[in-house]
Amino acid sequence: MATDDVLTPEATEFLHLLQREFGAEREALLAARQERAHRLRNGELPDFLEETRSIREGDWRVPPAPADLQDRRVEITGPTDRKMVINALNSGARVFMTDFEDSNAPTWENMIEGQRNLSDAIERTIRLDTGEKVYVLNDEVATLLVRPRGWHLVERHVEVDGKPISGSLFDFGLYLLRNHERLSAAGTGPYFYLPKLESHREARLWNAVFDRAQDELGIPRGTIRATVLIETILAAFEMDEILYELGPHATGLNAGRWDYLFSVIKKLGHRPEFVLPDRNSVGMGVPFMRAYAELLVKTCHRRGAHAIGGMAAFIPSRRNAEVNAVALAKVREDKEREASQGYDGTWVAHPDLVPVALEVFDNVLGDRPNQLEVLREDVNVIAADLLNVRATPGDITEEGLRNDVSVGIQYLAAWLRGSGAVAIFNLMEDAATSEISRSQVWQWLHHGKVSRDDVARITEEEMAKLGDGYDEARELFDQVATRDEFVEFLTLPAYERLG
Repeated sequence: MATDDVLTPEATEFLHLLQREFGAEREALLAARQERAHRLRNGELPDFLEETRSIREGDWRVPPAPADLQDRRVEITGPTDRKMVINALNSGARVFMTDFEDSNAPTWENMIEGQRNLSDAIERTIRLDTGEKVYVLNDEVATLLVRPRGWHLVERHVEVDGKPISGSLFDFGLYLLRNHERLSAAGTGPYFYLPKLESHREARLWNAVFDRAQDELGIPRGTIRATVLIETILAAFEMDEILYELGPHATGLNAGRWDYLFSVIKKLGHRPEFVLPDRNSVGMGVPFMRAYAELLVKTCHRRGAHAIGGMAAFIPSRRNAEVNAVALAKVREDKEREASQGYDGTWVAHPDLVPVALEVFDNVLGDRPNQLEVLREDVNVIAADLLNVRATPGDITEEGLRNDVSVGIQYLAAWLRGSGAVAIFNLMEDAATSEISRSQVWQWLHHGKVSRDDVARITEEEMAKLGDGYDEARELFDQVATRDEFVEFLTLPAYERLG
């Protein structure tokens, strides 16, 4: 595949600079993650950090958002393929978070074509002719935000000094270098979503990368703006600190609910008091999730930052009105909860959900762009509230186990074929939801809630339903769900198999 138009000599030089300057600190932070995980396995529990108390108690605020990021009442998410980019920008959402991470399978073609698609979208030349329909941009489109891969991932197709480059630095650096002038000419800026952070030190590294990249390209510091997904249980204890460390680049936090549940299992799931029931029964209203959601709003608004709610993953059916009616009622209830909690906006996975979410937030916001004035001083969350998983209602059922096995295998099969966002059972599944599925199976096995015979039987039954073409996905699912040792991210062994 030709890449000369994307990986120009200038781009290669810039990427090498970022990797050489920040690669060692990235590796040190990943090692710190492992050390923290070891301490948690040995009995430590997360808590608010004593050494950063002064930051939490200080009166600092983040800079105001740029004009085109003031109103974020509905954000749509999806991968960087050409059709998705056009449809999402045209969807009526205020923001499109285009994704090189969880809803993208990182084939080399996807990574390079994604960069081309985003540049074409910013220039408004993006077009797709399928033979049946021609896709072009509307006059009004959503504001573009980009989610690079997390710190733990690499891009194996580009090596610097004999080692693969950080996937984070590759995605971020290439997008910024290629598009900062295009974005400025279009009256917008380089806006990012940062995934998978586990500590404020990881946010500090991003801030250093932003400063260095802007200086190198002659961009004023603070032009880059970043929203952080609070999608790990550890980051929930460092929300103030994460915003603080991003300095002039901080804009908001997002409640990344699916990865958050996965993180609870990954970091604390070896303890019996953190066993979760069926994934589809753990909503945002259960005690530990409500505490996290409300603390996020309080933290953001105290600092003048936006609080963005979680994903509505339902995929409307063209054929089953009854399924749609039930699911859309649940989506509406979820979005009404978020709006009433003070969130400034929310996420949806499908264009057909934009009108529902928009109506809910329009009813609360009216002509206001956000709810920054809602300070939620009534919220007083302590560490025990964030850790109160034991109070979660719900059961561990065979239906839940069957769903986890089937979704996990189906998603991995699609991912290995190059698709990172997949509609399964009327839900948009991505790497985060697949992580919950496989980690729940691991946790239930680990605590004797289900037997290996149960998992083996159900796996055979679900494989029979799926038919041919799923053997490699099944093998990978077994590796990440049923082995004694917990695999940190399923995308790590999966990437080794990706074409």
